[in-house]
Amino acid sequence: MPIHITLLVLFAALLHASWNALLRGNADRLWSMTIMCVAIASVSLVCAACMAPPAAASWGYGVLSALLHIGYNLFLVRSYRVGDLGQVYPISRGSSPALITLGAAAFAGESIAPEALLGIALVSGAIISLALRGRSLSVPSLPYALGTGCFIAAYSVTDGIGTRLSGAPLAYTVWMCALWGLLMPAVYIGLRGARSLFSIRPGMGAALVGGVVSLLAYTIVIHAMNEAPMGAVSALRETSVLFAALIGYVFLGETLTARRVLACAVIVSGILLIG
Repeated sequence: MPIHITLLVLFAALLHASWNALLRGNADRLWSMTIMCVAIASVSLVCAACMAPPAAASWGYGVLSALLHIGYNLFLVRSYRVGDLGQVYPISRGSSPALITLGAAAFAGESIAPEALLGIALVSGAIISLALRGRSLSVPSLPYALGTGCFIAAYSVTDGIGTRLSGAPLAYTVWMCALWGLLMPAVYIGLRGARSLFSIRPGMGAALVGGVVSLLAYTIVIHAMNEAPMGAVSALRETSVLFAALIGYVFLGETLTARRVLACAVIVSGILLIG
């Protein structure tokens, strides 16, 4: 993988961990996630107005991805209700690279070098190990965390194919994100009503910033998937758990054990094999 792509995806990983920490730190995470989507839709619509739409062959993938992102949002919010950042995040993010590698092979005909496969396995295994408590994986929100990982894999493979058919990865990204950002508030209003969504609350500014950060991070990832194998890009992106572990420790009062430090070292080894 080209070094500039590796560095870009690692930067996206830092951004991704930051907005997840913002979401985890808010009491009403469904509202925070929806406000983030309002910011995503606003920025995406402005950008989309300044560029031509992507090729028609990619539109179906963009619509499917937007719907899958809604499922991801709802599962992620549900996971954080009963799980902390240090458990939910590693399970949901660690399970996705292997699923994406399989999906990319099945639906996009991708092949990947043996050393990169080993790197993906190291990254995924080490990430999931961060969620261990003692010798067991006792996570009340485990089904939702794994479901979140499945949604991540599904929309990542969808976007990987869509962006390659689009002829314009940036245009594909902003149009897909505009649709996703508009659908999520509609879902929220259906669940809680418009007054609940647009009431001014503490944390609104942070959620709006988180939405812009999320959009930037995913734009980088989609660009990378247009240039490199999806599974390898995903594994690098999921190294955001390194940053999430530090953020959880410093700002959210979560534990950073010797086992987590060792897992982080294994993740770094996987990064070197992939990059």
